[in-house]
Amino acid sequence: MTGTYDYEEIATGLDRYAAAPDGLLAYLVARDGLCFWAFDRADIPEPSGEDTPDRELAAGLCAGCPVINECLELDLRSAGSETIGVWGALPESDRRALHSVWLRRRADSAGGEAR
Repeated sequence: MTGTYDYEEIATGLDRYAAAPDGLLAYLVARDGLCFWAFDRADIPEPSGEDTPDRELAAGLCAGCPVINECLELDLRSAGSETIGVWGALPESDRRALHSVWLRRRADSAGGEAR
């Protein structure tokens, strides 16, 4: 996808992972994430910092990965607005924009402040 993302829709899709423990998400991503076993990590290109090429890179690297949502949830929890690289089929600029929407949804559902 090379256009803009609907961050609200993406964050809504991640709501189902809100109760999943961090350790479980990390285990699933490390075990099943394509980037952990399908590629030589040294061969993965660096993001360019430009939206369209980075979105294409992220989509290509994560195509067919069975844990895209778990990966995205894990990165939003652990790196948040300080995220770098590609996680959950999104480049860092999109994950940074998504993070504030994700935080708001979590705070709203918890009736207070999200982590």
